[in-house]
Amino acid sequence: MDRARRRGAAVVFLVAGLVYLADRLTKIWAESRLVDAPIDVIDGVLTFRFTTNSGGAFSIGGSTPWIFVTASVLVIGVILVTAFRHTTVASALAVGLILGGALGNLTDRATRGDGFRGRVVDFIDVHVWPIFNLADTAIVVGALILALGSFLDGRSDRSELPDVR
Repeated sequence: MDRARRRGAAVVFLVAGLVYLADRLTKIWAESRLVDAPIDVIDGVLTFRFTTNSGGAFSIGGSTPWIFVTASVLVIGVILVTAFRHTTVASALAVGLILGGALGNLTDRATRGDGFRGRVVDFIDVHVWPIFNLADTAIVVGALILALGSFLDGRSDRSELPDVR
């Protein structure tokens, strides 16, 4: 296996680990600090408010958490199988963000209920969007980076991971 693929996988796993750690720490903080009193960061714009969600985005599918568990397991599996195929900074970063976010929300489902029926901790309230968390943010940003990268692919030189010897 060549160096670029090993470096790509290293970026995927490093980013995923950092996202997972940040997600877990912020959710622990939210549960310990925000249950009784939300914090207005910017009045009417950004509030940290503790809530949980058994469904997905917009609380869709709250009665069928197994769908989200299955999707998360499939995404995680595909990323793990393909982790050594990413040779660009953008794709490795994007996939690492998605992996870390998926692992963070899957951990909530596994530890906050019976089996994988647990609820995901959400706490970021921007008042014009459903409340979300860092894992959700990482997944969306990662998907946007992948989409933008696919759109721009072939239009310019891609930024490959540097060959450090």
